[in-house]
Amino acid sequence: MSRRGLAVRVDFTRRPAKAAVVHVSPRKVRTMSADETLADARKRMDGAVQAFARDMNSVRTNRASTGLVENVRVDYHGTEMPLDQLAQISVGDARMVMIQPWDKTAVDAVARAIQNSDLGMAPNIDGDIIRLNIPSLTEERRKDIVRMVRKRTEEARIAIRNVRRDAQDGIRTLEKNGEISQDEAKRAQTQLQKLTDEAVGRVDTAGASKEAEVMQV
Repeated sequence: MSRRGLAVRVDFTRRPAKAAVVHVSPRKVRTMSADETLADARKRMDGAVQAFARDMNSVRTNRASTGLVENVRVDYHGTEMPLDQLAQISVGDARMVMIQPWDKTAVDAVARAIQNSDLGMAPNIDGDIIRLNIPSLTEERRKDIVRMVRKRTEEARIAIRNVRRDAQDGIRTLEKNGEISQDEAKRAQTQLQKLTDEAVGRVDTAGASKEAEVMQV
């Protein structure tokens, strides 16, 4: 009974309204054509080759190189940034890299980032310029670096072959679904293998070149 003495009757026999059911048809995902599959594979393989090239630029040798420090991560006011976005980097001579931060207050942060990196070199601060002397590598150290180069070369090859595998699966699916003929599938697979061989060849060439550079006294 309510506060005003009126009885409130609740009808428990009424069923709640039935919610409307909305049927949503699944969206059909369009598969890539054979040409699109090959174009995508080429793009991804090129990306793997370029990533490997950047990796090789940061490998220690007996000669000074701007690539040695370009990708060193620097904590700049709480944000990690690659060194080449914070400073002008140049080669002073065959054994020295010179780094001049555009923001002079970042000199200490840059020097600290280099010190804490895996370069194994101590930066020298000279005013607003950081000088990095490149010491000669011992024979044992050169051999260690060559082993590391070979390991990364193989990893790049695997990345390229993984792209090939994905593209092969896509081409097989197109053939299975009747979107391309057997002959078209064979031609696409042949083109895909050619792209793979070219990308692996570029990686092998860059790896061999870096090995020779590392071993040069």
